Amino acid sequence: MTFYVSTRGRAGRRSFEEVLLAGLAEDGGLFLPEHWPRLSGARLRALDGADYPTTAAAVLAPFTEGCFAEAELLAMAREAYAGFAHPAVAPLRQLDPSLWLLELFFGPTLAFKDFALQLLARMFERVLARRGETITILGATSGDTGSAAIAAIAGRARMRIVILHPAGRVSEVQRRQMTTVLADNVANLAIEGTFDDCQDIVKALFNDPVFRAEQRLAAINSINWVRIAAQAAYYVYAALRLGGLERPVGFCVPTGNFGDVYAGHVARRTGLPVDRLIVATNANDILARFLASGTYEAGTVRPTSSPSMDIQVASNFERLLFELLDGDGEAVAGLMARFSRERRFTLPPERHARARSLFEGGAADEAATAAAIARWHAGTGGSLLLDPHTGVGAAVAERLRGGSRAPLVLLATAHPAKFPEAVEAATGVRPALPAHLADLFGRPERFSVLPAQPAAVADFVRRLPPVPS
Repeated sequence: MTFYVSTRGRAGRRSFEEVLLAGLAEDGGLFLPEHWPRLSGARLRALDGADYPTTAAAVLAPFTEGCFAEAELLAMAREAYAGFAHPAVAPLRQLDPSLWLLELFFGPTLAFKDFALQLLARMFERVLARRGETITILGATSGDTGSAAIAAIAGRARMRIVILHPAGRVSEVQRRQMTTVLADNVANLAIEGTFDDCQDIVKALFNDPVFRAEQRLAAINSINWVRIAAQAAYYVYAALRLGGLERPVGFCVPTGNFGDVYAGHVARRTGLPVDRLIVATNANDILARFLASGTYEAGTVRPTSSPSMDIQVASNFERLLFELLDGDGEAVAGLMARFSRERRFTLPPERHARARSLFEGGAADEAATAAAIARWHAGTGGSLLLDPHTGVGAAVAERLRGGSRAPLVLLATAHPAKFPEAVEAATGVRPALPAHLADLFGRPERFSVLPAQPAAVADFVRRLPPVPS
């Protein structure tokens, strides 16, 4: 059975079920497996050619022992992915002899977050029914997490969801995908600040033991370990389709919070051969700067055309830090306390070298991103439109791929129609929303505007009706 520990070392050993419901550890750290489970070569070979739900269940099974059997995971996965708009769920598209696009936008909200959150909602539902409990799910979003979480949770029993987004700093499509869901168990808050402010509020409320217990808080951001583990499945799925057991595959991942690319590392730790993991950031380049210099230093958040990556404090970086510091929770806690005070720290050269052996990094500014979108649109005869987040990844992949013949997979993290203005500015083509969202701009919205203060959010949540059981 796999047990979990906190990156800050003060939360004891926890079961998967406890980690699922807790999200953030009580000491403010993030959960990780105490010992990494592994999928054998034979197990991976058996998944070659398997459909996506089967792959997801197999990847998650070693992490969920004692809570869900693999057959139960498979049933949930089949239900979760049945509504995706492509039969492959996560199809691969070849762009040139060694570059592939992994299209992760066929879920209900057109973003990669649907993969984990559709599954996570079903896990919550089963565990809460077994325990006879209710939860309040509290999350922050820089754009896509909120809509994916709301789509997964809306109308489900024993849970409600409260999502914070930075007012005016998400695309209009992203906002409306959240604020037009009028289910009784959904509340949207537009926070007068940045995504980092929203994230800080969520962490502060999780670190308030009275409020946390009173509201039975649960997390859906990628601070929740299950989000990361579930996303590891599409790395395995893609690699196996490209012969990844014989020739390791590389991945280039647009990321702001370090969760999606860390999921690739999880796949690697559990046995998948991986050639390289490239961290692609926009102008908010704290991760790329760290990989280049060894210094982790927050700057000022700069609004860009890829708002889901407009982040200067990458929460999941703490999981990597725990590994770089050999599982020393006290050392991690000390560094994070220093970062909270000084907004920077520098790792010793040998620790930084270890990080660079695991990840490469690059950044693309607005001009480079728009140029990459335009270049791939023209180069495919107009058949390919990239959203700006994927455009960041494309620009970085082109710069860093080098002469390697190993397959490199670029993760396409969102549908271009979620960011029509940016795509149209780069290509002259305005992408249309799929049919199920065609009337999005005519739907009524419901949300509240609050200052960037934990007390204001806590007061709002306390005034909500009780969660129905």
